[in-house]
Amino acid sequence: MKQYNIGMVGYKFMGKAHSHAYKEVPMAFPGTPVPVMKAICGRNKAGVEQAAAQFGWESAVTDWRELVQRDDIDIVDINAPSDAHKEIAVAAAKAGKHVFCEKPLALNLADAREMLQAAEEAGVKHMVSFNYRFAPAVQLAKKLVQEGRLGRIYHFRAWFLQDWIIDPDFPLVWRLDKNVAGSGAHGDLGAHLIDLAHFLIGDIEEVVGMSETFIKERPLPSSMTGLSAKGDASAPKGEVTVDDATLFLARFANGALGSFEATRFAPGHRCTNAFEINGSKGSVKFDFERMNELQVYFTDDAEDVQGFRRVMATDAAHAYMDAWWPAGHSIGYGQTFTHVIVELLNAIEEGRQPVPNFADGVKCQAVLEAVEKSVDERRWVKISEM
Repeated sequence: MKQYNIGMVGYKFMGKAHSHAYKEVPMAFPGTPVPVMKAICGRNKAGVEQAAAQFGWESAVTDWRELVQRDDIDIVDINAPSDAHKEIAVAAAKAGKHVFCEKPLALNLADAREMLQAAEEAGVKHMVSFNYRFAPAVQLAKKLVQEGRLGRIYHFRAWFLQDWIIDPDFPLVWRLDKNVAGSGAHGDLGAHLIDLAHFLIGDIEEVVGMSETFIKERPLPSSMTGLSAKGDASAPKGEVTVDDATLFLARFANGALGSFEATRFAPGHRCTNAFEINGSKGSVKFDFERMNELQVYFTDDAEDVQGFRRVMATDAAHAYMDAWWPAGHSIGYGQTFTHVIVELLNAIEEGRQPVPNFADGVKCQAVLEAVEKSVDERRWVKISEM
C-alpha cells in the first residue's frame, strides 16, 4: 500500500485532532494510502516532545523551516495559529510538499490568495480543513439538495454558538488577538458556516453584517492550550481586538437568501453548529451537537404524516459509514477529521486536487472580509468587490 510521510506543524487542540485522524485511517479505510506520522513540530521543545510521545509521532522538531525541507516529508500539515499559515504553506509548496492547512486559511484575503498562487505554481496538492463538510448527515443534506429533492432553494440559515469566553475574567488567549487570529467568532466559527453554505447552496453574491466585542479587555494569560487558559483575574489586562459576535445576511447567486450568526456569548451552547435549508419541496435541519442526525421534511408526504422526520445517517447507505460500525452505531467529532484525511490521501494518490482546497479557502476568506467591510462601512457589499 502506498504511504505518505506527514510533517505536522502544531501540537495542541487541532494537532491532537489531526493525529487522531492519521491513526484511524489505516484501521477504518484499509484501501486508502497509509499516512506515516513522521515528524511533529512546535516551538516549545518539551511540549512538542511530550505531544510526539502521546500522539504517536516518530520524532519532534522545533523549527518548521527544517521540517518543510526534509526529503522524508511528503505532506506538510499546518494547524498552528492563523498568523503562521501563509509563511509555512508558501515555503512548503516551494519545497514541493503537498499542503494541508487548518481554517481560516489565512489572516486575510491577500495572504490566502498568495497561498493558493504558491501551491498552484508549485503544482502540489492543497487542502483546507473544513471538517464539518465530512459529517455523513451533512453529506446527506448535500445529496438531497444536489438531486433536487428539496426543490428550488429559498433559505439557508446557519448559526454557530459557543460560550467558552463568557466569563469576563477568562484570559486574553491568542484567539482574541487580531494580529494572531485574524478575527474572532467571525473567522473561527463563521468560516465554517460560510464553507457549509458554499458546499450546500453555492456562491454568495453580497452580504451585510454587524458585529460586537462585548468584553473589551481581559487579563493576560499565564499559559494557554487549545480552548483553555490559565490566568489571574488580578493580572494586567490587554485589549480584545477581535469580534465576540458577528451576524450577517447574504444573497446567493441562485437567488436564495441566507442568515448567519457566530458568537462565543451564548450561555449553554458548547458547540451548536447548525443550519436549516428550506426549499420548494422540503427542508432539512442539522445540529452538530446531534451530528449523526438530519431532520428531513418533504412537502409531498401524505397529509396525515407530514412533519420533520429524524434520519439517522449511520447506515452504510450514508457517506463514509460503511467503514465504521453496524447500523445505528454513531460516530463522533474525531471521525470528521478522519474523513478529511481520507479525501486528502486519496486525492493525492489519484492525481486530483482534494476538496475543499485552497481555492475554497480563498472563497471563504473573501466572504469573511466582505462582511467586515460591510460592518465598517454600514452597507451591502458585493463579493466581487473583494
